[in-house]
Amino acid sequence: MARGYAGKFIEVDLSSENVKDITFNDEILKNYVGGRGLAVKILWDRLGGRWETIDPLGPENIFLALTGPLTGIYPGSRVCISGKSPQSNGIIGSTVSGEFGNELKCAGYDGIIVTGRAEKPVYIFIADGHVEIRSAEHVWGKEAPETIRILTREAREILGSMWRNAGAIREPAIIYCGPAGENMVRTAAVMQKISHAAGYGGYGAVMGSKNLKAIVVKGRGPMPSVASPEIVKILLREVERSLLERDRLRRWGTGYGGYEVGARLSSEPVRNWQEEWHDEKSFSGPKFDFRYWVKRYWSDFNCPIACMKISVIKAGPYKGAITDDPDYEMQAYLGPNLGIFDPDKCIYLSALMDYLGFSGINGGNTLAFTAELYEKGILTREDLGFDLNWGDAEAFERLARMIAKREGIGNILAEGTYRAALKISEMKGVDVTRYAVHVKGVEVGAHGTRSGLDFNPIGYACSPQCGDHTSGVYDAYNDTVIVFLDSAVVCSMCSSNLIWDFYGAVTGWNLTKDEWAKTLGRRILHIQRAALLLGGPDIFWRPEVHDDNPPRFYEPLPSGPYKGKTTDRKVFEEMKRQYYEAMGWDERGIPKSSVLRDLGLEDVDIALEKIRGQT
Repeated sequence: MARGYAGKFIEVDLSSENVKDITFNDEILKNYVGGRGLAVKILWDRLGGRWETIDPLGPENIFLALTGPLTGIYPGSRVCISGKSPQSNGIIGSTVSGEFGNELKCAGYDGIIVTGRAEKPVYIFIADGHVEIRSAEHVWGKEAPETIRILTREAREILGSMWRNAGAIREPAIIYCGPAGENMVRTAAVMQKISHAAGYGGYGAVMGSKNLKAIVVKGRGPMPSVASPEIVKILLREVERSLLERDRLRRWGTGYGGYEVGARLSSEPVRNWQEEWHDEKSFSGPKFDFRYWVKRYWSDFNCPIACMKISVIKAGPYKGAITDDPDYEMQAYLGPNLGIFDPDKCIYLSALMDYLGFSGINGGNTLAFTAELYEKGILTREDLGFDLNWGDAEAFERLARMIAKREGIGNILAEGTYRAALKISEMKGVDVTRYAVHVKGVEVGAHGTRSGLDFNPIGYACSPQCGDHTSGVYDAYNDTVIVFLDSAVVCSMCSSNLIWDFYGAVTGWNLTKDEWAKTLGRRILHIQRAALLLGGPDIFWRPEVHDDNPPRFYEPLPSGPYKGKTTDRKVFEEMKRQYYEAMGWDERGIPKSSVLRDLGLEDVDIALEKIRGQT
């Protein structure tokens, strides 16, 4: 049996309430590892032959929560969430930090595969090989803090009766969806703890579509054995030593970027990306750190970096709001992106998005898109029911709650920025897609391309994960590293050149970066690319049109030291052409038949025949 793996997976059919254990042979695990890679394999094998007909929010979609062989052993534990994405109609591997993956492996499982749809709200309870489907009607509609409190208390009672001599039982690990997910908002995240989110992909909506509120897990067993324990110990010490040297990240996290990315790089979303520069000292790192931080070094299991901090508003109208620092992405998207430069308001809105179960990036993007339409008079007070001005935190809170509940205009905006833009364009008789900052239905990360100092011009446009800034492409060789981290499954912040040696010491399988980059990782990316191009059933992407940046990224920057700069269309097109060639895609961006067959993906090649002849 492969080392580093618990050796089995849970499959739960919510329609029939059937629960069974399944396994994957060593060849599949060698080729796809776990997490994102294995999710791609499972989804393609089961749904690939009819991909374009599968509704991501229908019972045929599959919800996956998968670990990898390095989860809980290598620093930076995460779990990978996947399925057919309600945002892109492709496959996105979205990871979230926390102890869920560790608890799952200690309970004897490497992952969970959920199919079908429950008649009423449920949650899945797992403890040391015991799996049951329980009613979640009492937590349906609850926001994050109350959901966690109720399920933790309930789990402790169940475990207390199961493990009578266990003594005090620590809290279980929980992944769950908030009200946004329950109402199938396409920008809904899968949450862990109060404020950790697997945000890209819209998989909170997939949980909601299945009437699945949460998965609760507690394990008492050991972590899986490793092939070379002494070598793992040596490598672990060396990796931890190198991570402890990342002093700036350890001390401040990514939250300092809320000022610096705008002021220094001119690459931060300001008022729906109308600008990317600001010099608002009120939004600098110390304004967050010294007034709001209550725990400076807070990490998930086995993470020496501890880049996440805890912030609490201690006084005033937003008193009691608690969230992560916020990190840079949340600071940007729920701060300057909304015309907000007050840390109180930013922290409050960050907490709100967590409580409602939104992706702060994707949901924050939709809020700003709506505000710009209001600014331009396209959407009115009559449409919204209130005024929506930049900087008005109360108005943005009201709009977020409307989206989470699909009330009024919120029902349209719950479809995500791009789909909402299509509907509003039809409703108003004016094209508003130019204001929608997304790539293939996925709202982009808080990193622009216009100044030339931050994100790669093709970073979003050619990525199979679309607007996901954590998986932006740069070159066909090194892009596969993040695929490995998402498959292993560990945090990209903890990446090290020693990870290939670490993988070998854990699993006993030799794997070089070169082998991964040229074959295994590329195979995963090609399946993701195929699924994205097949798309459906509501939206289909044409690579010659949609392998592109948002229109706004070609507008000249209106302010700051890089005023007038923009993404160079000629440079972009040449970089895209070179990337296509390096990946083995044709001039339209469709994987070549010869390349797919060399990778052993004959079935993918056959599936793509239907779009090769399209113009």
